[in-house]
This record gives sequence, structure tokens and C-alpha cells, in this order.
Amino acid sequence: MRVKEIMGWVRSIAFAVAFALVLGIFVFQPYKVDGHSMDPTLQDQQRIYVSKLSHTFSYLPNYGDIVVIDSRVQRERSFMDDLTSHPLVSLLTGTQEDHSMYVKRVIGKPGDVLEFKDQKVYRNGTALDEPYIKEAMQFVADGKLTVPENHIFVMGDNRNHSTDSREIGFIPVDHIMGTMIENPFTS
Repeated sequence: MRVKEIMGWVRSIAFAVAFALVLGIFVFQPYKVDGHSMDPTLQDQQRIYVSKLSHTFSYLPNYGDIVVIDSRVQRERSFMDDLTSHPLVSLLTGTQEDHSMYVKRVIGKPGDVLEFKDQKVYRNGTALDEPYIKEAMQFVADGKLTVPENHIFVMGDNRNHSTDSREIGFIPVDHIMGTMIENPFTS
């Protein structure tokens, strides 16, 4: 009788772990903001929740969406990357928190022409209205950038203190881990 009861508990726990993994890899996952690049919108160490449906089904987020990206744009991503970045797997394996995940805002999509002048970002010749940025951007670039197919361009809201597409380059669609959703627990 005891063995049957223990096996029931083991099956229940195994099902719960598998369900948590599937949810975290394909549906939604919590992330922690690390640093001040998204000030004033998001604070250092703030927890956010990310819908992973855009990653699961490979569709582009909207302009202005806050996304979590894998900043290692020079390498291919695999399913193992998705699995090992899950917090439950990190907890079970004792691996360190992954600092290659950045929280940024979508500025450009494939085919967009971007310019950086007059302390503003111009997309397709029109200056963006960005009430969310911390202060006027000091960055200036000669020429124009065209976002390639299957990539996006992202920037932090704290433009003068953000490592983003200006440094790491265009973000491949498969490196977009998900789109931030409103915190369901604070509404």
C-alpha cells in the first residue's frame, strides 16, 4: 500500500515539474531586470512576466513593446538554450543566472530605416515620440541603418546608459525570448 501511495506522489510531482517546464519554455516566464538601462520604465531588480508566444511561434513584437532578448546575437540558438534558461532547470542544475538576457524596447522591425540625430530616433524619416525615455539621447550616428529581414532593433529607455542594438547589432527573431506582459498579480 505504501509503495502505491509513494508512486502516486512521484507521478504527481513529475507531472507538475513537466507542466512547469512546458509553461516556462513555451508560454510565459518571469525575468528579473538587471541594471538601469530601462529606467524610468523598469527598475533594477524588478520582476517582470514575459509572454513567450512570440518566441514559440516566431512572430514579431509590436513597436514599443518591451522584450527580453538573448544578446548573444553572433551564435545560433537551440532548444537546449531555451531549456537551460528556464529557472527550474537552473535551480535543479545549480547553474548561474544567465546575464546574456537583456530587457529592451522594440524600435525597428525588418525593412525600417533608422537614423539617430538631433537627440532623437527617426524611423523611416519620422522622429519617434518617446515619452518613456529617461533623458535626451546623446548618441549620434552618421548615416542610416536598415533593419534586415528576420531581425529587430532594440534600445533601452535610459538611452545614455544602455547596451543595446547600437552596440550588439540587430537582434535575430529567434533571439527574442518574449514580450513583457502586465504583472497579473499587481492589477
